[in-house]
Amino acid sequence: MRIKTTITILSILLWTSIIFGQHNDLKLVEYDEIKSGASKMESYLQLLQHNNIAIVANQSSLVGDTHLVDTLISEGINVSKIFCPEHGFRGKAAAGEEINDSIDPKTNIPIISLYGSHKKPSPSDLKNIDIVLFDLQDVGTRFYTYISTLTYVLEACAENNIPLIVLDRPNPNGYTIDGPVLEKKYRSFVGLHPVPVIYGMTIGEYALMVAGEHWINKANDINLKVISIESYDHNTIVKLKTKPSPNLPNWQSVYLYPSLCFFEGTIMSVGRGTDFPFQIFGHPDYLIGSFVFTPLSTEGESNPKYKDIQCSGSNLQEYAENFRKNKQQINLSWLIGSYEVMNDGFFNNYFEKLAGTGELREQIIAGLNETEIRKSWQPKINKFKKIRAKYLLYP
Repeated sequence: MRIKTTITILSILLWTSIIFGQHNDLKLVEYDEIKSGASKMESYLQLLQHNNIAIVANQSSLVGDTHLVDTLISEGINVSKIFCPEHGFRGKAAAGEEINDSIDPKTNIPIISLYGSHKKPSPSDLKNIDIVLFDLQDVGTRFYTYISTLTYVLEACAENNIPLIVLDRPNPNGYTIDGPVLEKKYRSFVGLHPVPVIYGMTIGEYALMVAGEHWINKANDINLKVISIESYDHNTIVKLKTKPSPNLPNWQSVYLYPSLCFFEGTIMSVGRGTDFPFQIFGHPDYLIGSFVFTPLSTEGESNPKYKDIQCSGSNLQEYAENFRKNKQQINLSWLIGSYEVMNDGFFNNYFEKLAGTGELREQIIAGLNETEIRKSWQPKINKFKKIRAKYLLYP
């Protein structure tokens, strides 16, 4: 069978090179200036009527200011099951925290966690389900686990002959492609596919690629429909309306995340347990840092690294504000510089999973500079770009 993939694009995209002035200029816009797939209810509501619907959703799944689940119920749609990703349905669980199945107290709909030991919907989970609706706000970075959840849901739908509708949302890091491409040896839930750290695709485009490149079982049988975004292209940074997860509280943290997440595989703190997660980094012994912070137990991060211990480091919020100037690449200077100061014992075993390769650690230890490391990524990035181009929905 052929892949039954339908791409729904009902409007002409407004963000053209004329509006931007130059093609490579970035524009920072508020979320309400674009129209997400979920908000285009005229494109999918009729398909849901008289069917049993399961939804993959979290706190970011909004139509305007109302949750998608509540919106659909008000429209008479039978939402019979909710699947939630890492961080839970309300988005309050810490990274890696176990999430148990539960009942949504507002709607009494069963919630099934797709995290921990149960990452993929089972046939029993999908029993009597006619359509699965997927609506998660991704951040466009390989080690952010929502695209792994997407992959397992795609495969489960293909295996059980259930149509999947992806309600597309903007990628706040969708303007560039950068980082090492994942090697099969380091495949994990923080990296399933041979893509760079920043892959420059919305979650809808990514779904089309996973199906089209046969990165799931029974890919030929997938019945996939993507509801596209209006007023969006890949030169737009959209300020997210809600936190995609507890430790990405604002667009600055989302923008810095691709560079700072490498520190999760080291002895350094990225500010979990502070008011500035993924906007700062430091260590108790990082004495050259001018910014001082103390990680504390907070909602969404009950036991942060170096809890109650004062750390020294750097505050990168000003760097984030200059996003147009710094847009082109992951910043490796913070990682390389921190290794040079801290040295022995700097890396842990998680680093290779985040990097997707064993080469990056070796390059840093060997003293290669950022330009030399970046040059080594380019052949595989160029190969990926040819794959990516086949599935783009937006300029």
